[in-house]
Amino acid sequence: MEKIQGRHMPLRRSLWIVGIYLLVGWLWITFSDYLVQQWFPDPETLSRVQTYKGAFFVLVTALVLFLSLIRQFVSDRTLLSLNVRQQEEIRELNQFRESVIERANVWINVLDPEGRVVLWNKAAEDISGYPREEVMDSDAIWQWLYPEEENRVRIRERANEILRDEGEVVGYETWITTRNGRERQLSWNSRSLRNDAGEITGSIAIGQDITDIREAENTLRWRERQLSTIMDNLPGMAYRCRYDEFWTMLSVSNGCLELTGYEPHELVNNSLVSYAKLIDEACNETILRTVESAIGNAEPFSIEYPITRKDGRKIWVWERGRGVEGEGELVLEGIILDISDRKELEEELSELATRDSLTGVLNRREMTRILEEEIARAKRYDRELALLWIDFDHFKAINDDHGHAAGDAVLKAVSALLAESVRSADSVGRFGGEEFVILLPEMDYREALDTAERLRRLVSDAPQSLGNGNTVALTVSIGVSVFPDHGESADTLCAAADRAMYQAKADGRNQVVLAPLTEEAHNP
Repeated sequence: MEKIQGRHMPLRRSLWIVGIYLLVGWLWITFSDYLVQQWFPDPETLSRVQTYKGAFFVLVTALVLFLSLIRQFVSDRTLLSLNVRQQEEIRELNQFRESVIERANVWINVLDPEGRVVLWNKAAEDISGYPREEVMDSDAIWQWLYPEEENRVRIRERANEILRDEGEVVGYETWITTRNGRERQLSWNSRSLRNDAGEITGSIAIGQDITDIREAENTLRWRERQLSTIMDNLPGMAYRCRYDEFWTMLSVSNGCLELTGYEPHELVNNSLVSYAKLIDEACNETILRTVESAIGNAEPFSIEYPITRKDGRKIWVWERGRGVEGEGELVLEGIILDISDRKELEEELSELATRDSLTGVLNRREMTRILEEEIARAKRYDRELALLWIDFDHFKAINDDHGHAAGDAVLKAVSALLAESVRSADSVGRFGGEEFVILLPEMDYREALDTAERLRRLVSDAPQSLGNGNTVALTVSIGVSVFPDHGESADTLCAAADRAMYQAKADGRNQVVLAPLTEEAHNP
């Protein structure tokens, strides 16, 4: 009705102006003629006045018409300019809708107060599968998107709350059923719309399709749980730590308790103790160099070292890790395993490889290796080195008279006596049968002779057990050689001491003989 009234306004105004013009014209003619006749009775004068009056009327009428035309022209120009601006605003609004609303990658829809769709952008079409022409000016979309009645009633009530201005929605998540039957999860932000008078004219809703995001989050959570399960079932302790002097643990697996005796939270962020405090201090420099080198070469590192558990027990661990960039800083990630059993086994194997199986002293191969090392050290630092070659006197008679078991018991007893009667820096080894060799680093021939004589007396003065409750008297013959006087190689030193030992036997046994100088000693 208002639009119809607006269209008839110019006609009514025109009729009103014509009416006024006729009334004013009639009054002018009527009263002006009366007054002129009263004022100018002379016919000739009256005629001239009448002419002037008519000309004046025409002039005034022309002026009024001119002013009216000017006013109309100005009004038309104003209306034209306003129309142009309105068209420009409409064009800009259309561009805004095209660029912002239509091209937005989020669902945008507007509802009127009755819940009917009055705006449905392209993203809404793409996500839902329903084209704009099927949903505009209708509320059927609610049933299509939410086919389950209970869910639909709940969603509609939430939308009606917004239309009643009872709040707004932020991050409200719903599942919709698209046209092809698939379900999508959306997060909604919605609020009411008002006109300039403050009246509610509808509501706007913006929805973001978060289906892929939620699926990715669920997949990530599943993988995290899977990784956590794997880590918790791994032997040892998986870790993530800072690359600092404390090896500050940022996270550790539950294996931390079994490995270190500490609960995970006691190590994380050095809450009770730093991991660095558990490491044997003697290994700190080696560990640091190993890790620095691996990081510098962008390679993983592996290292073995001892740590002290919470209960004070020392264990050996094997660590493998690598440096990674994490949250703006370099961190280390890896795993630490308890290798104490392996270390013990290695030590046992080393003992088997380096020790004589019967007596427990060093075997010939290990003694030869140590002798070569000691000769190299003596050469480097210009020091002396003595070697004792010991052989039991009449040992065959013990085997023959008492049996080999008794002979073995004697070998064990004498070897133990020799081992406990020398310095910790000295080495005792069995070269085979009843022949033993003792290395005496940094000892000259006088000290070596004194040591050999002391050992000879210890053996001869102590009856040796046969292992069956009986004992037997035993003596030894000892040959002595010294580096570099009797040779500068393992073979020459051993040969010199061996010859000296045989000389002791030839001279009556149970004595010590110093090897004579050799050609190698005379001509080094």
